[in-house]
Amino acid sequence: MFKIAAGAARYMILLAVVGSLLACATVLVYGFVEAIQLIWITVEAGEVSRKGAKALSLEFIEIIDLFLLGTVFFVIAIGLYELFIDADIPVPEWLTIKTLDDLKNKLIGVVIVVLAVLFLGQVMAWDGQRDLLGYGAAIALVIAALSAFLFLGGKKK
Repeated sequence: MFKIAAGAARYMILLAVVGSLLACATVLVYGFVEAIQLIWITVEAGEVSRKGAKALSLEFIEIIDLFLLGTVFFVIAIGLYELFIDADIPVPEWLTIKTLDDLKNKLIGVVIVVLAVLFLGQVMAWDGQRDLLGYGAAIALVIAALSAFLFLGGKKK
């Protein structure tokens, strides 16, 4: 009896899968709408000054950050589905998740990219007043720790 209940309980993960897919869709659609609005405003303005080009680049980097975040939610949804519901869904080889460690490693890789994009956005918006060294050092430390986690996790296998 317990074996049947435990086996069926895995379908509760569908709540996390659906929630992650909804979060993915929401963030991607929001990013798309933001991109279209930014393009529209830029086209309406006619021309962009050198200073405006920097601001425009920063806006697009922030939109790319939204797309990366949507990708994280998608990877989580697919990974959880593969792990708990059906391991045989057709996905590209790079998205195949066999273990919880595979999912963690993929997520850590995307988080590293998101952190790098966040820092790039701060550099692009830098006004010369704020101290970016501490911010950059903190991000570098987190990226180094995550990279070490990935490296040492790979060594265990």
